[in-house]
Amino acid sequence: MAISFKFWDDCVDHLDMEALWLIPDISTEWTNAGETRGQKVHLSRDPDGQKYLTQNEMRAVAEITVRRHFPSKVDPDMICAIAELESDRQILASRYNKKTKDTTLGIMQILPKTAEWLNSEQGYIAYKVQGNEEVLYRPFVNVYFAAAYLKWLSNFEEKERSEEFVVRAYRGGTKKATHKSTLSYWKRYLSVKETFTSRKAFDGGALMSDPSLLAAPAAPDTGTTYTYWDSRASPEDMEDMWSHPDIVKEWTKSGEKRGKVRFSHDAAKKPYLSRVELRAVAEIILLRHFASRKVKATILCALAEVVSMRFVDGVGERTGLMGIDFPTALRLHKELGNKAYKVETADYLHKPFVSMYFGAAYMAWLSEYEGRERTPQFVVQAYLGGPENVNLQETGPLWLKFEEALSNYGDVKRDTGSCSIL
Repeated sequence: MAISFKFWDDCVDHLDMEALWLIPDISTEWTNAGETRGQKVHLSRDPDGQKYLTQNEMRAVAEITVRRHFPSKVDPDMICAIAELESDRQILASRYNKKTKDTTLGIMQILPKTAEWLNSEQGYIAYKVQGNEEVLYRPFVNVYFAAAYLKWLSNFEEKERSEEFVVRAYRGGTKKATHKSTLSYWKRYLSVKETFTSRKAFDGGALMSDPSLLAAPAAPDTGTTYTYWDSRASPEDMEDMWSHPDIVKEWTKSGEKRGKVRFSHDAAKKPYLSRVELRAVAEIILLRHFASRKVKATILCALAEVVSMRFVDGVGERTGLMGIDFPTALRLHKELGNKAYKVETADYLHKPFVSMYFGAAYMAWLSEYEGRERTPQFVVQAYLGGPENVNLQETGPLWLKFEEALSNYGDVKRDTGSCSIL
């Protein structure tokens, strides 16, 4: 990709920068990260090196755009939730659709031809996009055209449309707004939207401050902000991690040192694994304990994406990285002979290697449930909802989400006739 941004100043104009600095949450976040007003502000980078907006920055761009161009017409929370789903808030994200031969761009994954149509035929002319589609990588431009499209969808065919119609149509087009193919997207949208604390619009032109949403500062480690790998993994596990070439590269690049390796943290300071770390843990566990079983690292990684979003402590009722509950882990340990790791209390499952081990053990058990070889779809559905609830006649939202997660690891086989992916 020819285009690249290092600083906020590279992708917004000086008026946008001033608007951002005027927001208390943004000025606090940037100051805590060592940024100085009047100098270039660094864009955040995730553990995989991708430039992204923090949740505070994303909300600020959404609310500034709505205030300027769409007052009371578009919900900023909708914009923020869609940005999470479409790009993980990555500025330079792009996605190619083999079927339509189209590529969507930027935070909101806008089609250039959609932006051009809004520009030329619908009167949205705040930014010029024709003949310059790379401008869509700029956050304010991308959000502007996404908001314009959401506004158009909300009154499609001159009928007031529901939030569900708008969101599903944004994903799949108006013809698929009620089609089963967009239902899982709607459900994920509702889940993501619930994670945003509602902070309505602007008060005197600035966001209301909510320190709980501030991203962990990119400042030298003080020992008080971060959760450490070394507190959640044995010395042997850490040695294997440091012996993994991809981990050495990632940890060295981010300044980690032996004996004090930080987890990545989200804006709410919850620790999570990068995809590189997740795959390394899966590969180490499988090599050590399940080398002869039909279990693949990519499948474990995709399941972790679905059940925990890679959060070390899990999400909701799902415990730990792999979402394995304590009774299941205890049964795998005591009755089925999976004794490589202790699991005396549920707290043990908050350790990535322990959770991954019992996740792999459970998947291996499910692959031969009731004494016969099971299909990949059965195993995944059983893992997510219990073997007694599997219905192979239906492709539920969790299976679709699993397939989408699997594509992040380069494994998209969908043969349901054998255990080829396990």
